[in-house]
Amino acid sequence: MEGFIDWLFETVALPKVGLPAIFVVSLVSATLLPLGSEPAVFAYIKLNPHLFWPAIVVATLGNTAGGAIDWWLGYAAKLAVVRLRQRRQQRAHEEEHAEHRRHPRQPRKPSLDARYFRWMRRLGPPTLLVSWLPGVGDPLCTLAGWLRLSFWPSLVYMAIGKFLRYLAMTIALLWIPDSFWHGIAASLKSLF
Repeated sequence: MEGFIDWLFETVALPKVGLPAIFVVSLVSATLLPLGSEPAVFAYIKLNPHLFWPAIVVATLGNTAGGAIDWWLGYAAKLAVVRLRQRRQQRAHEEEHAEHRRHPRQPRKPSLDARYFRWMRRLGPPTLLVSWLPGVGDPLCTLAGWLRLSFWPSLVYMAIGKFLRYLAMTIALLWIPDSFWHGIAASLKSLF
């Protein structure tokens, strides 16, 4: 795994690749892998201030695509669990009624739990506005797929939240003077 991470960082090195690197880093960071894309976006914009908006848009697209992958992973996991339960119920039913094996009953499509319906009606896709939160956002996108929230509205809310995150964080980081960052680097150097 360490070799893969080294290869990934070499492949998407910012000065060599540019905006595609921002896209890949943002996409990978939106999956369940622990990788932050904000430093890459900030560094790229710091090197190329004239590409502020393209970098923000590309990072948003990559991070939203990663959130969509998480949504589909949750959806697929839910389908797998439902199918497993159906098979178990069908086997149990067949074992109980061995004399009726000639006419097995077709399994019905199970409905979602009532509490999931309440949660979806009350909160729904707008909860994905906070999908940018570290540690919470990626599992939240997966949970949206698990709960079968509508894909396109979920994707729109993910994109809005992630865009606002990149915009706010990059503006805040650019607003902080370079001397602050140099001071932090000097402090870290003295510790190690």
